[in-house]
Amino acid sequence: MSRGIIYIMTTVVPGLIKIGKTGSQNFEQRMYNLEHDGYRNVTALKRAFAIEVDDYDEKEAMLHTIFEKSQVSDTELFALDINIVTQLLSSFDGIVIYPKTETKSDIFDSAVDNQKGKLIPNGTYYFKRKKKSDNKDVKASAEVINGKWTLKKGSVLGITEDVGVSQKAKQVRSNMQFDDNGKLLEDAELGECSPSFAGVVVMNQSNNGWTDWKDKDGNPVDIYRSKKKS
Repeated sequence: MSRGIIYIMTTVVPGLIKIGKTGSQNFEQRMYNLEHDGYRNVTALKRAFAIEVDDYDEKEAMLHTIFEKSQVSDTELFALDINIVTQLLSSFDGIVIYPKTETKSDIFDSAVDNQKGKLIPNGTYYFKRKKKSDNKDVKASAEVINGKWTLKKGSVLGITEDVGVSQKAKQVRSNMQFDDNGKLLEDAELGECSPSFAGVVVMNQSNNGWTDWKDKDGNPVDIYRSKKKS
């Protein structure tokens, strides 16, 4: 029984991902080479998810078979929604290698929520909620384009870290520029994410962003998810 790592990487081309495999001892070197040298003339590869599993050769071949209609010629590149592949891979019995700060369950749930987040139309959305631990209103605006969120300069974020802040949200906040009052000093790109993740980043605590983010007419973004169900 062979054990190794199956990984997913994003590329410079939106919607184009790489699904590959490597030996357990070679993962970091393989990621370094791909992130620096690219693959088949495609550049800006970034690791997105990796899991160590038994029979990794067979499992990777199975993935390539499942998604062969989305495969780019005879390569490991696929025109796929990364969230779908992540959901499938994170359901495998194995050990998460990347990102190490998240559990398989968290990664699966995030991928599901991210996929649903793509139902939200392109536009600007607004957030306002009282944060008790800061004794102030947290207010934010965000531009959403093709499921990718950008918090706009001037948004007022929560300062005190309360329960429900994931390691990923902490990392995103650590790269944001805001003053002592939480005022965002420049636009902050969150990338592809769910409304709830954007809400956690803004509030610095657990948040149901589907109800707290509103469109220009004051409707919660959950109406777009509800329309899809209908």
